Amino acid sequence: MTTEIWDKTVDLLIVGSGAGSFPAALLARDHGLEPLIVEKCDKIGGTTAISGGVLWIPGNHLMARAGIADSHERAREYLDAAIWHDGPATTPARREAFLRHGPEAIEYLERKGMKLKRPKLWPDYHSDLPGAEQTSRSLLAELFDLNELGPWKTRLALSKMPPVRFTMDELSSLILVKRLWSSRLAALRLALRMLRMKFTGQDLRGGGAAWQGRMLQIAVRENIPIWTETPVIRLLTDQGRVIGAEATHQGRTMRIHARRGVLLNSGGFARNAAMRAQYGRQPVYPQTTNAGPGDTGEMIEAGISLGAAVDCMDEALWGVSSLTPGEQLPPGATAADGTPLPFGHHFDISLPHAIMVDQNGMRFTNEAASYMEVGQNLYRRHAETGKGIPAWAIIESRHRERYPWGSAAGKTPKNWLSSGYMKKAATLDALARECGIDPIGLRATVNRFNGFCRDGIDADFARGAKAFDNSHGDPTVTPNPNLGAIENPPFYAVAIYPGDVSTWGGLVTDEHARVLQPGGTPIKGLYATGTATASLCGRTYPGAGASIGPALTFGYIAALHIVADQELSGESG
Repeated sequence: MTTEIWDKTVDLLIVGSGAGSFPAALLARDHGLEPLIVEKCDKIGGTTAISGGVLWIPGNHLMARAGIADSHERAREYLDAAIWHDGPATTPARREAFLRHGPEAIEYLERKGMKLKRPKLWPDYHSDLPGAEQTSRSLLAELFDLNELGPWKTRLALSKMPPVRFTMDELSSLILVKRLWSSRLAALRLALRMLRMKFTGQDLRGGGAAWQGRMLQIAVRENIPIWTETPVIRLLTDQGRVIGAEATHQGRTMRIHARRGVLLNSGGFARNAAMRAQYGRQPVYPQTTNAGPGDTGEMIEAGISLGAAVDCMDEALWGVSSLTPGEQLPPGATAADGTPLPFGHHFDISLPHAIMVDQNGMRFTNEAASYMEVGQNLYRRHAETGKGIPAWAIIESRHRERYPWGSAAGKTPKNWLSSGYMKKAATLDALARECGIDPIGLRATVNRFNGFCRDGIDADFARGAKAFDNSHGDPTVTPNPNLGAIENPPFYAVAIYPGDVSTWGGLVTDEHARVLQPGGTPIKGLYATGTATASLCGRTYPGAGASIGPALTFGYIAALHIVADQELSGESG
């Protein structure tokens, strides 16, 4: 490849604008290198921008500020206990790199102007394992006024959901507004905040919009070039080394030379039907994904075409969603512009007076476990019996009176019932007949579960036995805040299907974020992070933000390696 054909030359080409892109670009710029971020969509921020914006970073300095002792060794003990998949991306070296550089990356971003917040209570998802944190290793961005972006405001990716005017740690409190005075005070603070916004003209956002909004602000201030609507067509190589990419920009094909390397931070393939059919678990329900529009997998395919290894391609960031009898989105699961917004039921199903059963009427999971675990168990039950999908949420009257379900809190929309999305019956037997559930199995399951509720101990799945479960239960329900009997009619049911927020497998990378071939040899000049890669955590999701935290960290690590690699060999460090 000769230099005269290049339309643009930079040191570091970053494909995609998710969580790892801005730290990599900023660090490269600090060391005198020229970065360029290219984003195929017309909005910046990737799936991170439309997500909850939570980062899982063990040993972060905000924990130390709060007087909470965390250590590299303790966090490693937890990861070693939680990660059961022994794959090429879950190596001890990658775990060490994440634990060593994650806190460093967060401190770096704070010095750059990121405003951070640590939730007081967001336990690790497997909080019963050795080394688990019972309070929080997760981090959030403080609320951010999008108006501070000026003309860049319209270029930030935003969720189509109603604007989130609170930080995500406030959500669990707001959910219990009918139950706790502290939750009512949280709702009052939110109302006052929105009143101030009305008079001041602020456009405060929490979640991923706050994180990526402030990161975009910092990047603009640091003169990081960002090209939107610039899809990469293919990666360019010379003698086995990735030296750039061919992309479409402003209506023409451009060849971009990357002197030091290319970093892929382009997302997974949740919205690529062909890839999900080839690699994903079946059955798959594309209508239940909440992945960003750019989650289409082209850069994973580009890496594969260069000989890259992949792992866990059948895995996703699972959760559970719900559909109508015709497997359509239910009423209310759309944005104002008609964009699909599938319901997620992580919080809903974990609260008292609801369980999840298969078509035999049998429970198969701890409903209050992490969303990833519940989704995996749904697929596992279906593989075992053929009667797991759809499963059914069985919901008692007190749940409908007290807690949210989907888009409705404390009441049931009439069109949920008239459409058949939510079934309603005076008896469990009648409900079972409506849903095609074995009535004998359902009665036996409910009777057994109600006994657990009286004793406070779920002898089958240990629901409510962990700090994580309790963190999204109802403390007014005793003796177990996650267990509430199913005994007061009417009874309700909703068909439950797998959902996801992205895929969780992809290109295999090493501790320097270099993309590897099947034998473990790096592809020179090619780095990757985020859901374009096979996760550091394998098939486990250890805590809130365990996708964004490592994505950010390995973007930072890639830039560290590129900066240190003065000879452009791709082998140093």
